[in-house]
Amino acid sequence: LYARIADHLNPDNVEAILLSASLLEEMDQYALATKAYDTVPREHPEFVSAELGRAEALKLAGNNDAAIEALTQLAKTYPDLQIVQRQLGDTLRSLERYGEATPAYDRAIALIGTEMPDDWTLYFSRGVTYERTDQWDKAEADFRHALQLSPGQPQVLNYLGYSLVEKQINLDE
Repeated sequence: LYARIADHLNPDNVEAILLSASLLEEMDQYALATKAYDTVPREHPEFVSAELGRAEALKLAGNNDAAIEALTQLAKTYPDLQIVQRQLGDTLRSLERYGEATPAYDRAIALIGTEMPDDWTLYFSRGVTYERTDQWDKAEADFRHALQLSPGQPQVLNYLGYSLVEKQINLDE
């Protein structure tokens, strides 16, 4: 209520808009959240955050094609923002569109400067897309790289382990 009042009193208060949209999402009011996110001006520094939020609200509302279109356009406009490429990949992967997700992860990985332990998630996610599109050698390389960045990471160990068992390779490992 207070966020909506703040937005009403000062329509240029983007922080209030983003707060309102986020709260609307939490209340499963995706159409209203999308509408709120859509009011953030393109030239505002928070525009990318608003578009990422709008795409998520569209996806949660079941409007997957519109969510992907919003993220695709954002990725074209901001090709050097890793978060945009990552969210496009994550969205496509969550919709089981693995072949389409891989190039987004490729772009996100290409934007890594100095690798950090948290970068394991990108390699793991791309590895999943490779595994799901029957490119095991590439998938295994990404899983192993993820483990180099974050040794002992249970999600990667679990996925890699089950994959090895399913393929009946490296069973001793």
